[in-house]
This record gives sequence, C-alpha cells and structure tokens, in this order.
Amino acid sequence: MLTIRLARGGAKKRPFYHIVVAEKTSPRDGRFVERLGFSNPQASGNAQPINISMERFEHWTKAGAKPSPTVSRLVRQAKRATQSNA
Repeated sequence: MLTIRLARGGAKKRPFYHIVVAEKTSPRDGRFVERLGFSNPQASGNAQPINISMERFEHWTKAGAKPSPTVSRLVRQAKRATQSNA
C-alpha cells in the first residue's frame, strides 16, 4: 500500500522535510516512489516554507495513496496560500 508522507532531511536541529510517495512498510527516510515537494518549517525571509506539486498529489491520491495527517494539513495550508496569492 502506498502512502504520502514526510521524509526528514537537513542538519541536526535544522529540519527539512521532503513530501514523498512511499510504500507503507519502507523506512521513514528510505526508498520512495516519487518526491512531490518539500516542507521547510524554519523558512525565513523570502524562502518558501511549503512547495507541493498539486497535480502529482491529486494523481497519487486518485491512484489510492493515502496521505498522512501531517501531509494533509500541509496540503490544506498550501492550497490556502495559493488562493490568497491569486
């Protein structure tokens, strides 16, 4: 079963998360099928805090991949950010 979840990157005490499609049984930072975007919780200035390919996200959810609760929250935030900028 596929899931859309976060894979941690970045340095110690400086988290950076990739939003990936992976098998449910694979390790958190292990193999993944596709990278959909990123989340940078410590973004400041002009840096983007969230970037998600909504087209690919929709594709994978229609294909049966289940997003984690955190990814669902990040997608809602990204949709609100794009609506307010439009």
